[in-house]
Amino acid sequence: MTLADHLATGTTTIARAWALTRADGASLGFTDHDRDLGFEGVTFRADAGLTARALEQVTGLAVDNSEAVGALRDAGLTESDIMAGRYDGAELTIWEVNWENTAERRVLFRGSLGEITRTGDAFRAELRGLSEALNQQGGRVYHAACSAVLGDGACRFDTSAPGFSAAVALTDQAEDVLIFAGLDTFAPGWFTHGRITALSGAAEGLVGLIRLDRAEGALRRITLWDSLRVPLAPGDMFRLEAGCDKQAETCRTKFANFLNFRGFPHIPGEDWLTAYPKTGQPNTGGPWRG
Repeated sequence: MTLADHLATGTTTIARAWALTRADGASLGFTDHDRDLGFEGVTFRADAGLTARALEQVTGLAVDNSEAVGALRDAGLTESDIMAGRYDGAELTIWEVNWENTAERRVLFRGSLGEITRTGDAFRAELRGLSEALNQQGGRVYHAACSAVLGDGACRFDTSAPGFSAAVALTDQAEDVLIFAGLDTFAPGWFTHGRITALSGAAEGLVGLIRLDRAEGALRRITLWDSLRVPLAPGDMFRLEAGCDKQAETCRTKFANFLNFRGFPHIPGEDWLTAYPKTGQPNTGGPWRG
């Protein structure tokens, strides 16, 4: 019997089940049934207090959307994981399933988690369908700075190359400033605009962006754009990657990667649009140096 056959009987035993897969590979299952369910290699736990509003799905290219509401519990979705961003963009699949025979099921929704907000001991998560990607702007941007991300498929630079990354233990911290020792072989500012990845401790797997790298004697003060939002402890290991300000000169001299530079350093600036010829100035199209 299929799920459609079961629904046609008029007396149904239907539940919903949600499967979440985070960016770090961790998978969790939840159901609104009063006991745990298991299928697709996932155990869907009934004690998560997760419920969902009606799912709005339309034909065409409009974005499917819905919302899920649940309780914050240590055994399920925890406040610390949500605040740390571990569920940002997590892949989501929702099934409608016959809880008496889980082989009778159908997929209701595939997509990802959007904005997650917390109120008291509960959370509220926006569900975004696969067509959400159609809202993203595409095409290439023409400007002087590089449009690639250091180390991605367009940049092609290997950030693990000697001299461009380091694994070091945290010495101390002050809010969004992390203090390290053992980085004296790197020039001050080497990691500005770079990336930091937690390799151990409560923040393991989390990634932050470096706003400023400043040397103070034998120590380095690494200021982040945003804190990792989880408790850190001296001795936690981190991987720091060299920073790139996306300028052509930096690409050429720091990374020797100018052949893959994805910007247009000689494109005229906005002031060129309002420029007009003047007597005594060269009209070559280049900057005037009077």
